[in-house]
Amino acid sequence: MKLQFLGATREVTGSKHLITTAKGRKILLDCGAYQGKGLQTDADNRDLGFEPSEIDYIILSHPHIDHCGLIPFLYKLGFTGIVFSTPATRELCAIMLADSGKIQEADTKTFNKKPERQGLEPIEPLFTAEDARDAMQLFVSVPYNKQFAIDDETSILFTDNGHILGSATCNLIVKEGDKTTKIAFSGDIGRYSKRILKEPQSFPQADYIIMESTYGDRLHSPIDKAEQLLFQAVVDTCCKKKGKLIIPAFAVGRAQEVIFALNNLWEKGLLPKIDVYVDSPLSFNATNIMRLFPECFCEELQEFIKHDPDPFGFDRLTYVTSTEQSKRLNFSKQPCIIISASGMMEAGRVKHHLANNIENPRTTILVVGYCSPSTLGHRIARGDKRVSIFGFWHTVRAEIRTIDSYSAHGDRDEMLKWLSCQDKSKVKKIFLVHGEEKTQVKFAQTLKDNGYNDIIIPQKADFVTF
Repeated sequence: MKLQFLGATREVTGSKHLITTAKGRKILLDCGAYQGKGLQTDADNRDLGFEPSEIDYIILSHPHIDHCGLIPFLYKLGFTGIVFSTPATRELCAIMLADSGKIQEADTKTFNKKPERQGLEPIEPLFTAEDARDAMQLFVSVPYNKQFAIDDETSILFTDNGHILGSATCNLIVKEGDKTTKIAFSGDIGRYSKRILKEPQSFPQADYIIMESTYGDRLHSPIDKAEQLLFQAVVDTCCKKKGKLIIPAFAVGRAQEVIFALNNLWEKGLLPKIDVYVDSPLSFNATNIMRLFPECFCEELQEFIKHDPDPFGFDRLTYVTSTEQSKRLNFSKQPCIIISASGMMEAGRVKHHLANNIENPRTTILVVGYCSPSTLGHRIARGDKRVSIFGFWHTVRAEIRTIDSYSAHGDRDEMLKWLSCQDKSKVKKIFLVHGEEKTQVKFAQTLKDNGYNDIIIPQKADFVTF
């Protein structure tokens, strides 16, 4: 058996890892798109490193675009295999991938205006919204904790890893003659916060572990302080400065965390009577899907909804779906809170809100999640005084604040806790993926200090044989 690393190697995007069995079956763990790499993004996404028609199965950890975003592209290029995921992941992929296809079409149309004027060949989008909808016919849902044989030599088991709704650690058992190999792929490891979702659950003993490492060199602030910091940002911005609080947030996961926190403040009578807008059709649809899977909620939230059946809605909260409504927010002078995608500020409606408000000192931009180094979000969060948005330079006069407690990724200690269910003597190798190299080097040393011996940080196209 061969395992090759084709994405999210020494970086935090483009998750793809290819297993080839002794019988020649090809199993792709995740099929993620690269994001936030400027002009290099498109070229990297088109350079797959394999022939799509030769892939038999995709085993999908969760529906964030950097883990699932190239499935329609593979479909367009001839992939006809099966995509295995949890039921919630399938539902979220149906809206996430169609939205991504729509963005691909719009971005390509805009990009092609210049080549057309110069007489150059236009480029095609990676895939369209129609490609994304058609690709959904390849999905097969497998519930958590059900051992499922995908063929005569491989079975899979999804265990809840608490990252976002439907996310899973993907556990594979591959039998090749008399040899059995157990592989665990972490996907993205969640939090032990008991906020909305259940905590990451233990997973079966593995021989080899492919493990994310995004926050392997740091600890998050205590989660109970996040609501206090959010409340202070609301008061300082909307009550004292009479300005807008803009919160860029991923449509799936982070947006619902912030909405739930504001709902709690409202329930306690603490939230000022100001308008709150969720300006993201994708967030609206994702929130509706979350309401369909209460069994994924932690016990605390299941108790909460007994007296508040909708933890993602309250008076003064409006979900903005139309473009016209979104544009009107840019002209409004009233203090308000705007939650909008995307979290790294690279696309979506939030870029328009930033372009219209980043030069206003009454504005506060609240960063609530990880932004990879090449993104607009990272440049704003680190304090750049001038940033380019839609090709125009803006002086940053808005106040910038951050809250890292809302991250959906486990920190160093939480990732160690996720690993604690394993017998260290039986783990042959751990491969660190989905992390910046300097973070991975530190986390690898932490793992060694905690008794895990053979730690590998693969580069793109590296492979191992078992």
